[in-house]
Amino acid sequence: MAIYRGPGGSGDATNDASIAAVTALTIRAEDAATAAGLSETAAAGSAGTAATDAAAAAQAVIDAADASRLTAGTTTTGNPGTSASVAITGDAGEQVVAFTIPRGDVGATGATGAQGIQGIQGVKGETGDTGPQGIQGETGAQGIQGIQGIQGIQGIQGETGDTGPQGAQGIQGIQGIQGETGATGAGVNVGGTTGQVLTKASATDYDTEWTTIDALPDQTGNSGKYLTTDGTDASWAVVNVTPALDDLSDVTITTPSSGEGIVYNGSAWVNGTVGGNTTTSGLYEMANTISTNYTIGTGNNAISAGPITVASGVSVTVPSGSRWAVV
Repeated sequence: MAIYRGPGGSGDATNDASIAAVTALTIRAEDAATAAGLSETAAAGSAGTAATDAAAAAQAVIDAADASRLTAGTTTTGNPGTSASVAITGDAGEQVVAFTIPRGDVGATGATGAQGIQGIQGVKGETGDTGPQGIQGETGAQGIQGIQGIQGIQGIQGETGDTGPQGAQGIQGIQGIQGETGATGAGVNVGGTTGQVLTKASATDYDTEWTTIDALPDQTGNSGKYLTTDGTDASWAVVNVTPALDDLSDVTITTPSSGEGIVYNGSAWVNGTVGGNTTTSGLYEMANTISTNYTIGTGNNAISAGPITVASGVSVTVPSGSRWAVV
């Protein structure tokens, strides 16, 4: 007789159908079949009962199968060395089974594989930032002497330095040997007369000649005079101790008048109005335009009758402490 076994496999009898119930249903079915030999009415009744009982037994098997139905849930990997486990949750007919399967232990390191072929050259990356300055290393041992370098070019001539101080007097040198007698020199020209002097006739060595120097004019009766010349002959002249203004070489007097003075016109000294003029009417006249540069004397003041014009490019200088009044 077949017995329904739950999905847990061998050892899992949680959902097995009741053996007693199945046996009772079977006996009832057999009794019903035996009674089939009675009256047709009894047989028909027994047959109906047997059919009902068989249907009930089949339904019990179906109900037992539905109650033991499971749904697969999650599968979790456990740590190496742990045991596998199965967890069933939920009510009958809606139960969910979850599996936990441990991970295998890490295997031993395999042997080193063969060297792979050389990969192609990658593109050159950008230059990274300069790293920080490393610490100063220890000084290395002295290297061997290098070969002599080639001679450098001559430097430019430096400026002459200042003359050094006078050195100490050296010791007297030994007497040199007597030199040979030299040739007779040209000497002084022969000839000449009393009062003449020897002068150079040219730039050539020893080219000389006797020359007569002009004598001074007779000095008798010429006391207080000075010696002058007209370019050919010398003579004595009287010194003018009371010269006139126009005797001076840079002074020219032309028709002088009362009240004039000596003024400089830019090239020579001439007679003219000195800063203005006075008249017999008691008036003091002056030009109404200042046409040349003028500087008031230090410690002096000046006054002008206005209006007065200072010409373009002309200036009047007033020293510190002085005043110039225009009235």
